Amino acid sequence: MPDINQLIEQIHKEAQRESFPIDEAIYQEAGLNPLMPILYGGNLESSLCIFARDLGKDEIHAQQPLYGAAGKLVRQGLYRAIYGKESNNSQELQSILQHVILTNTVPYKPPGNKAYTQAVKKRFRPFLEQLLVFHWQGNKIITLGNEAFNWFEGYAPKGTLKTFFEKSDRYSASIEVAIAAQDESGQKQQRFITLMPLPHPSPLNQKYYKEFPTMLQARLAEIKLIVEKRQVKQ
Repeated sequence: MPDINQLIEQIHKEAQRESFPIDEAIYQEAGLNPLMPILYGGNLESSLCIFARDLGKDEIHAQQPLYGAAGKLVRQGLYRAIYGKESNNSQELQSILQHVILTNTVPYKPPGNKAYTQAVKKRFRPFLEQLLVFHWQGNKIITLGNEAFNWFEGYAPKGTLKTFFEKSDRYSASIEVAIAAQDESGQKQQRFITLMPLPHPSPLNQKYYKEFPTMLQARLAEIKLIVEKRQVKQ
Protein backbone atom coordinates (compact mmCIF):
# COMPACT_ATOMS: atom_id res chain seq x y z
CA MET A 1 0.00 0.00 0.00
CA PRO A 2 1.42 3.44 -0.97
CA ASP A 3 2.27 5.76 1.89
CA ILE A 4 0.33 8.99 2.34
CA ASN A 5 2.79 11.05 0.27
CA GLN A 6 2.47 8.57 -2.58
CA LEU A 7 -1.30 8.83 -2.35
CA ILE A 8 -1.06 12.62 -2.61
CA GLU A 9 1.17 12.27 -5.67
CA GLN A 10 -1.36 9.86 -7.24
CA ILE A 11 -4.06 12.50 -6.79
CA HIS A 12 -1.74 15.08 -8.37
CA LYS A 13 -1.25 12.82 -11.40
CA GLU A 14 -4.99 12.23 -11.74
CA ALA A 15 -5.59 16.00 -11.64
CA GLN A 16 -3.10 16.42 -14.50
CA ARG A 17 -4.77 13.72 -16.60
CA GLU A 18 -7.87 15.72 -17.47
CA SER A 19 -8.96 19.25 -16.65
CA PHE A 20 -11.74 20.03 -14.17
CA PRO A 21 -12.92 23.27 -12.54
CA ILE A 22 -10.38 24.75 -10.10
CA ASP A 23 -10.27 28.28 -8.67
CA GLU A 24 -6.81 28.83 -10.12
CA ALA A 25 -6.63 32.52 -9.20
CA ILE A 26 -6.75 31.70 -5.48
CA TYR A 27 -3.93 29.16 -5.81
CA GLN A 28 -1.83 31.65 -7.78
CA GLU A 29 -2.51 34.29 -5.13
CA ALA A 30 -1.22 31.83 -2.53
CA GLY A 31 1.79 30.88 -4.66
CA LEU A 32 0.64 27.27 -5.01
CA ASN A 33 0.28 24.79 -7.84
CA PRO A 34 -3.50 24.45 -8.42
CA LEU A 35 -3.12 20.76 -9.26
CA MET A 36 -1.43 19.82 -5.99
CA PRO A 37 -4.13 18.48 -3.67
CA ILE A 38 -4.69 19.61 -0.10
CA LEU A 39 -5.88 16.21 1.05
CA TYR A 40 -6.09 16.45 4.81
CA GLY A 41 -4.80 18.07 7.96
CA GLY A 42 -4.18 16.48 11.33
CA ASN A 43 -3.18 13.17 12.85
CA LEU A 44 -3.90 9.97 10.89
CA GLU A 45 -3.80 7.99 14.16
CA SER A 46 -6.68 9.95 15.66
CA SER A 47 -10.08 8.34 16.20
CA LEU A 48 -12.07 11.28 14.78
CA CYS A 49 -12.40 12.72 11.28
CA ILE A 50 -14.21 15.96 10.42
CA PHE A 51 -15.49 15.66 6.85
CA ALA A 52 -16.56 18.82 4.98
CA ARG A 53 -17.60 19.73 1.45
CA ASP A 54 -14.56 21.36 -0.16
CA LEU A 55 -11.80 23.91 0.31
CA GLY A 56 -12.22 27.68 0.48
CA LYS A 57 -9.91 30.66 -0.01
CA ASP A 58 -8.57 30.59 3.56
CA GLU A 59 -7.93 26.85 3.32
CA ILE A 60 -5.79 27.32 0.22
CA HIS A 61 -3.68 30.02 1.87
CA ALA A 62 -3.27 27.89 5.02
CA GLN A 63 -2.79 24.67 2.99
CA GLN A 64 -5.14 22.75 5.28
CA PRO A 65 -8.88 22.08 5.43
CA LEU A 66 -11.34 23.92 7.69
CA TYR A 67 -9.35 27.06 8.30
CA GLY A 68 -11.86 29.79 7.38
CA ALA A 69 -14.82 31.14 9.36
CA ALA A 70 -16.64 27.81 9.50
CA GLY A 71 -13.41 25.93 10.16
CA LYS A 72 -12.51 28.23 13.02
CA LEU A 73 -15.83 27.46 14.67
CA VAL A 74 -15.04 23.75 14.40
CA ARG A 75 -11.51 24.22 15.73
CA GLN A 76 -12.73 26.32 18.64
CA GLY A 77 -15.23 23.59 19.53
CA LEU A 78 -12.57 20.91 19.42
CA TYR A 79 -10.23 23.06 21.52
CA ARG A 80 -12.95 23.61 24.11
CA ALA A 81 -13.68 19.88 24.30
CA ILE A 82 -10.03 18.82 24.48
CA TYR A 83 -8.62 21.48 26.83
CA GLY A 84 -11.72 22.64 28.70
CA LYS A 85 -11.19 26.32 27.87
CA GLU A 86 -11.75 28.86 25.10
CA SER A 87 -9.29 30.22 22.53
CA ASN A 88 -9.39 32.54 19.52
CA ASN A 89 -5.65 32.24 18.91
CA SER A 90 -4.92 30.59 15.56
CA GLN A 91 -1.67 29.04 16.79
CA GLU A 92 -3.34 27.58 19.87
CA LEU A 93 -6.18 26.24 17.74
CA GLN A 94 -3.62 24.40 15.60
CA SER A 95 -3.04 22.07 18.55
CA ILE A 96 -6.37 20.34 17.84
CA LEU A 97 -4.71 18.73 14.80
CA GLN A 98 -3.04 16.24 17.16
CA HIS A 99 -6.48 14.76 17.90
CA VAL A 100 -8.36 14.76 14.59
CA ILE A 101 -8.06 14.67 10.82
CA LEU A 102 -9.82 17.22 8.64
CA THR A 103 -10.70 16.45 5.03
CA ASN A 104 -13.21 17.14 2.24
CA THR A 105 -15.17 15.39 -0.51
CA VAL A 106 -12.64 16.71 -3.08
CA PRO A 107 -9.10 17.92 -2.21
CA TYR A 108 -9.34 21.03 -4.42
CA LYS A 109 -11.12 24.40 -4.37
CA PRO A 110 -13.95 24.81 -6.87
CA PRO A 111 -14.55 28.19 -8.55
CA GLY A 112 -16.78 30.44 -6.47
CA ASN A 113 -18.70 28.84 -3.64
CA LYS A 114 -20.31 26.09 -5.69
CA ALA A 115 -19.96 22.41 -4.79
CA TYR A 116 -18.16 20.09 -7.16
CA THR A 117 -20.33 18.01 -9.49
CA GLN A 118 -20.96 14.33 -8.84
CA ALA A 119 -18.64 13.55 -11.76
CA VAL A 120 -15.70 15.33 -10.10
CA LYS A 121 -16.48 13.73 -6.73
CA LYS A 122 -16.60 10.31 -8.39
CA ARG A 123 -13.25 10.93 -10.07
CA PHE A 124 -11.46 11.64 -6.77
CA ARG A 125 -13.52 9.27 -4.61
CA PRO A 126 -11.07 6.31 -4.84
CA PHE A 127 -8.33 8.45 -3.29
CA LEU A 128 -10.57 9.58 -0.42
CA GLU A 129 -11.53 5.94 0.10
CA GLN A 130 -7.87 5.00 0.40
CA LEU A 131 -7.29 7.83 2.86
CA LEU A 132 -10.15 6.70 5.08
CA VAL A 133 -9.65 2.93 4.79
CA PHE A 134 -5.87 2.47 4.63
CA HIS A 135 -4.29 5.58 6.17
CA TRP A 136 -6.60 7.01 8.81
CA GLN A 137 -6.80 4.80 11.91
CA GLY A 138 -10.07 6.08 13.40
CA ASN A 139 -13.70 5.03 13.03
CA LYS A 140 -15.88 8.11 13.72
CA ILE A 141 -16.66 10.81 11.18
CA ILE A 142 -18.50 14.06 11.86
CA THR A 143 -19.89 15.24 8.53
CA LEU A 144 -20.58 18.96 8.03
CA GLY A 145 -23.59 19.70 5.86
CA ASN A 146 -25.68 17.74 3.37
CA GLU A 147 -23.04 17.45 0.64
CA ALA A 148 -20.53 15.87 3.02
CA PHE A 149 -23.07 13.45 4.50
CA ASN A 150 -24.43 12.42 1.10
CA TRP A 151 -20.91 11.56 -0.09
CA PHE A 152 -21.28 8.33 1.94
CA GLU A 153 -24.57 7.29 0.32
CA GLY A 154 -23.05 4.46 -1.68
CA TYR A 155 -21.63 2.72 1.40
CA ALA A 156 -25.01 1.77 2.86
CA PRO A 157 -28.02 -0.09 1.41
CA LYS A 158 -29.97 2.06 -1.05
CA GLY A 159 -32.14 4.63 0.68
CA THR A 160 -30.68 4.00 4.14
CA LEU A 161 -28.92 7.34 4.52
CA LYS A 162 -31.83 9.24 2.97
CA THR A 163 -34.24 7.69 5.46
CA PHE A 164 -31.84 8.41 8.32
CA PHE A 165 -31.42 12.04 7.31
CA GLU A 166 -35.17 12.61 7.14
CA LYS A 167 -35.48 11.86 10.86
CA SER A 168 -35.78 14.72 13.32
CA ASP A 169 -32.87 13.42 15.42
CA ARG A 170 -30.39 13.22 12.54
CA TYR A 171 -28.02 15.67 14.23
CA SER A 172 -27.84 13.66 17.44
CA ALA A 173 -28.18 10.08 16.13
CA SER A 174 -25.42 8.11 14.39
CA ILE A 175 -25.34 5.56 11.58
CA GLU A 176 -22.74 2.95 10.59
CA VAL A 177 -21.53 2.45 7.02
CA ALA A 178 -18.95 0.13 5.46
CA ILE A 179 -16.39 2.09 3.43
CA ALA A 180 -14.49 0.06 0.84
CA ALA A 181 -11.24 0.89 -0.97
CA GLN A 182 -9.22 -0.96 -3.58
CA ASP A 183 -5.69 -2.01 -2.66
CA GLU A 184 -2.71 -2.34 -5.00
CA SER A 185 -3.66 -5.90 -5.96
CA GLY A 186 -7.11 -4.76 -7.05
CA GLN A 187 -8.86 -6.31 -4.05
CA LYS A 188 -11.52 -4.38 -2.17
CA GLN A 189 -11.03 -3.94 1.55
CA GLN A 190 -13.62 -2.41 3.82
CA ARG A 191 -13.98 -1.07 7.32
CA PHE A 192 -16.95 0.10 9.35
CA ILE A 193 -17.26 3.81 10.10
CA THR A 194 -19.78 5.63 12.31
CA LEU A 195 -21.20 8.79 10.72
CA MET A 196 -22.26 11.59 13.06
CA PRO A 197 -23.82 14.32 10.89
CA LEU A 198 -24.00 18.00 11.78
CA PRO A 199 -25.19 21.00 9.75
CA HIS A 200 -22.54 23.06 8.02
CA PRO A 201 -21.30 25.83 10.36
CA SER A 202 -21.32 28.57 7.73
CA PRO A 203 -22.41 32.05 8.85
CA LEU A 204 -24.84 31.83 5.89
CA ASN A 205 -26.60 28.86 7.50
CA GLN A 206 -28.99 30.99 9.54
CA LYS A 207 -31.02 28.05 10.78
CA TYR A 208 -28.16 26.33 12.60
CA TYR A 209 -25.20 28.70 12.81
CA LYS A 210 -25.88 29.92 16.36
CA GLU A 211 -26.73 26.41 17.54
CA PHE A 212 -23.68 24.78 15.98
CA PRO A 213 -21.22 25.16 18.89
CA THR A 214 -23.63 23.43 21.28
CA MET A 215 -24.40 20.70 18.71
CA LEU A 216 -20.70 20.11 18.16
CA GLN A 217 -20.01 19.80 21.89
CA ALA A 218 -22.79 17.21 22.16
CA ARG A 219 -21.19 15.20 19.36
CA LEU A 220 -17.71 15.44 20.87
CA ALA A 221 -19.05 14.32 24.24
CA GLU A 222 -20.00 11.03 22.54
CA ILE A 223 -16.39 10.40 21.53
CA LYS A 224 -14.36 8.83 24.32
CA LEU A 225 -10.97 10.08 23.10
CA ILE A 226 -12.03 13.71 23.33
CA VAL A 227 -13.27 13.29 26.88
CA GLU A 228 -10.03 11.58 27.90
CA LYS A 229 -7.92 14.25 26.22
CA ARG A 230 -9.31 16.89 28.58
CA GLN A 231 -6.67 15.58 30.98
CA VAL A 232 -3.89 16.40 28.53
CA LYS A 233 -1.85 19.48 29.39
CA GLN A 234 -0.80 21.90 26.66
